[in-house]
Amino acid sequence: MLSYYLAYPVLYLISLLPLRVLYVFSSFFKFILFDCIGYRKKVILTNLRNSFPDKSEQEIQVIAQKFYQYFCDLVFEIVKSLSMSYKELNKRFTITDNVLNIFQSYADQQQSVMVTIGHHGNWEWAGNAYSVRSPQTFYAIFRPLHNKGFNKIVEKVRTRFKTRLITDRDVVGAMRNVRNQQILSATVFLTDQTPSGKNMYWTKFLNQDTPVFWGPERIARKFNYPIIFADFVREKRGYYRAEAYVLVDDPQKYPEEGAISELHTRAIEAAILSQPETWLWTHRRWKRKKPDHLPGHSGNN
Repeated sequence: MLSYYLAYPVLYLISLLPLRVLYVFSSFFKFILFDCIGYRKKVILTNLRNSFPDKSEQEIQVIAQKFYQYFCDLVFEIVKSLSMSYKELNKRFTITDNVLNIFQSYADQQQSVMVTIGHHGNWEWAGNAYSVRSPQTFYAIFRPLHNKGFNKIVEKVRTRFKTRLITDRDVVGAMRNVRNQQILSATVFLTDQTPSGKNMYWTKFLNQDTPVFWGPERIARKFNYPIIFADFVREKRGYYRAEAYVLVDDPQKYPEEGAISELHTRAIEAAILSQPETWLWTHRRWKRKKPDHLPGHSGNN
C-alpha cells in the first residue's frame, strides 16, 4: 500500500488544478510520452492499420495523432475525477432526458437492467455521471489491478458518487445477491476487453478475428435482464455527451448462441467507427489467434 500513500496525495493535489491547466500538462505529457519516447506506438499503429485496411497511411497517422492527445487528456481527466464536483461533472458530461428516460422506463416496471459499454470516450466520467441521475443503482464490473495501492485509487475515482463495484471474480453471485436484496440495479459490462481462458465467443471485430466475453449474453438470459448499450461521444476537449439505446429488450427472443454477443460487438464497433480517435488503441486487443477448428462466427467453450 506504500504506492497509495505516496501517490494519492500527489494526484489529489494535481486534481485540484483547473482542467485548462491540466490540459497544458497533458499536451506536454503527449510530447514526452508519444513524440519523444514513442509509448506503444508500434501497437497503436498496428491496431489502426489492421482495423482500417482501406485508409491511407496519412489517414492512419492523423487518427494516431488525435488519439495520442485524447489518451493524455483522458489520464488527466481521470485524475481530475478525484476532486471534481458533481456540478462541474454535470456541466462537462451531458446526459439528455431522452437517454435517462430509457432507464426510467425500466425502473417504472421495477426492472433491473444490464448496460454494455466500451473503452470509448470517457467511461470513468460516465459512470459517476450516470450513477447520480439514473433511477437504478449502478454497479460497475471491474478487474482489480495487481498493485493494491493504485487499485484503491481507481476505486476512489469510480465510487466518489453513487456507483458500486463488482469484481469480475463472481459476477453472477454478486448480481444474484443484489437481486435478492431487491435493489433495482444497472450492471455495467465493458465488452471490448480480451477474455481469459478458453470460454469465449469468436467473431469479426474491426476487420479482425476477435474473442469476446460470453458473460453479457449468458448473464442476460440467466437473469432475463434487458441490455442497454451506452456510448460516450467527445464533443470537444473536456466535454462529452452520452448516447444510449435499448440493445436487447427481451433476451429470451435471442435463443441462438452468439446472437446477443454479435449485437453488443456491432454496437461498440459502430461507435468506434464514428469516432476512432477516442478508443483505447494502446491495448493488444488482438494478441490471441482464432483456433483453426472454430468455423464462422461461432464460439466454443
